[in-house]
Amino acid sequence: MPGDSTIVRFEDVTLSFGATPALAHVSFEIKAGETRVVLGAAGSGKTMLLKTAVGLVKPDSGRVYLFGQDVTDLKESQLFDIRAKVGILFQEGGLFDSLTIEENVAYPLLNQHSLSRNGTLPAEEVAQRVREALRFVELEHTLDKFPNELSGGMRRRVGIARAVVTTPALVLYDSPTAGLDPITANTIISVILKERDLRNTASIMVTHRYQDGHLMANFRYNPSNGQIEPAAGTRREGVEAEGSQVSTRFLVMQEGRLVFEGSETELKASVDPYVQKFARAGTA
Repeated sequence: MPGDSTIVRFEDVTLSFGATPALAHVSFEIKAGETRVVLGAAGSGKTMLLKTAVGLVKPDSGRVYLFGQDVTDLKESQLFDIRAKVGILFQEGGLFDSLTIEENVAYPLLNQHSLSRNGTLPAEEVAQRVREALRFVELEHTLDKFPNELSGGMRRRVGIARAVVTTPALVLYDSPTAGLDPITANTIISVILKERDLRNTASIMVTHRYQDGHLMANFRYNPSNGQIEPAAGTRREGVEAEGSQVSTRFLVMQEGRLVFEGSETELKASVDPYVQKFARAGTA
C-alpha cells in the first residue's frame, strides 16, 4: 500500500500448480530490520514463498506488497526497479561457474538499470563496490578465482556478497547453510547477522536448520569489536532478548499453509505435533 513502511506483506495469498497447492491463504508481513525464519518439510512451500515475494511467480488469488506497492499484477518489466531493492541468496549460492568471483559479485550491478540514470555504472564504481562486498564477507582475496576453486562455505559467502552488493533493503536467503558443517554454517549466519544489524536489512530465511533461527533470534553483530554476541537482555537459551531491538519470528509451512507464526519461545511451546518437530530439532 502506498506510504506503508512494511517491506513485504502477503494478504491471503494462494497459488496452485494443477491440483497441488503451493501456497494456501498465506498472510504475513515484515518490516525493516526484522527477520522471518521459514521452517517446514520439503515441498511445504518455503521456496515458493520467496519466489512469490519478488514476483517470479504470480498468485492465483490474494495480494503481494513490496515496499508498500502492490506488485501482484505487475508485468516483468515493471518489477525491475522494485527488485533492485531486493538481494537473493539462491540455494547452494547459485554462482556462475564460468565467471570469476569478481564478475559474479558484479553481476547485479551491471544488470540492474535502476542503479544509475543511464543503466550503466562506471567501471571504477563497480570495482569498488564489488571489493567492499567481498571485504564485508572477508573474501576480498578471491577476486580472480573461480567458484570451483573455493570451498562450499566460501561460495556461500560469495553468494551473500552478490546478494548485498546493491545494499538492498530486503534479502531473501534460500537454505543458506544447507550441506555445510555446523562450524561453517554458523559462520554464514554470522555474516547474515552482520548484514541485518549494520544496515537494518529485512531478512526472510528459508532453512532446514533450527539453529539458524535460534542464532538470528538471540544474537546480533557488535560493530565495535566485529563479533557476534548475545543480544542485550538475553537471560537464557530460547528466550528472545527484551529491549534488544532483535525482531525475529518463526514461520512454519505445511503443504502450502502457514500453520505457525510466532517467537522462538512460542514455537517451543506449541502443542501442534507438526510444529513440535521443528521445535524439538533445536533441543536434539
